[in-house]
Amino acid sequence: MSSQIQTKVDRLIVGCGYLGLRVARRWLEQGLNVVVTTRSQDKAARFQKLGLQPIVCDVLDVASLRQLPESEIVLHAVAVDRASGQSMRSVYLEGLQNLLTIFEGRCHRYFYVSSTGVYGQVAGEEVTEQSVCKPTRENGQICLEAENLVRAAKIDSLIFRLAGIYGPDRLIARINQRKEALPVPGNPDAWLNLVHVADCVAAIVAGSEADLRNETFLVSDDQPIRRREYYSLLAELLQAPPPVFSSELKDPKGERGAGKRCNNSKLHKTLLQGLQYPTIIQGLPDAISG
Repeated sequence: MSSQIQTKVDRLIVGCGYLGLRVARRWLEQGLNVVVTTRSQDKAARFQKLGLQPIVCDVLDVASLRQLPESEIVLHAVAVDRASGQSMRSVYLEGLQNLLTIFEGRCHRYFYVSSTGVYGQVAGEEVTEQSVCKPTRENGQICLEAENLVRAAKIDSLIFRLAGIYGPDRLIARINQRKEALPVPGNPDAWLNLVHVADCVAAIVAGSEADLRNETFLVSDDQPIRRREYYSLLAELLQAPPPVFSSELKDPKGERGAGKRCNNSKLHKTLLQGLQYPTIIQGLPDAISG
């Protein structure tokens, strides 16, 4: 499927999943030619039907990456496929380095999707792009190492530190848990930092339209929320019983303390004057109905 790919394209998306596919559709609507990568022939066929130009490759297979065309902007939105047997460290670091090497001199700007997991604050502190990053969890440590690889590369870049993404078809497990009135693990007073997928897309597209180089953006909604408030609103929208928290149950994400509070002031000042879903009060109904 890669034989008809041009030698230079407008946009190339490595990792066309929940976020990447939505960005791809937005760029297609703008009349841009968009190449996407996948490890699956079946997904490649589906992408082609959507008007995208798919290339089957693997970030850990350097030979397969050599077919990738030069691109004005590369969006790196790779997630780990748990069924693949590949580790997060190998995909996020070795795979990223492979791509940065391939695109040196062949990419105008490189957009890297990172995570607010790079912060290690757990006492309710407010964090911005300037805050110290000392993650204690492995996922955050790997994301921070990946950011450093991007910054060290000889490619102009933008780094997007995304809060917890939610949106249509993203809350299925939590919706089922609330309908079944299962107890919620963890601290009900800890902070959650969330962002609707539509606003993530808007931030990335705005970045592609702005003349920015080597910047980092914290992408979250306008109001961190306590876990108790989040689960209570979710239950209310689903007409389910109010949540009951249990300190005896282990939080599957290993959250500790009161968490952190993300400040998105730079995002508003530089890229997006306003969000489509500034808080979960606006966003959660959309995510459920979608």
